[in-house]
Amino acid sequence: MTAITSRDVPEQTLNALKVRAAQAGTSLQGYAQELLSREAAKPTLAEMAARLERGTRTELSTADVLDAIEGGRERR
Repeated sequence: MTAITSRDVPEQTLNALKVRAAQAGTSLQGYAQELLSREAAKPTLAEMAARLERGTRTELSTADVLDAIEGGRERR
């Protein structure tokens, strides 16, 4: 496993993380690892956009859309 070192962390930030780690019943290292793991598991906006693009492709033409709109108007 690779080690990560974070330098120049503001004292206020470090203290807040230590408190949160203690509240979670874990060490600062364990808490930081959990934060990093959760962040790494989240898809980026670009990944989400690509996923949506793959899932929403359609073969409708402009004529198909206009026909559907007209059909909806006729049913009113």
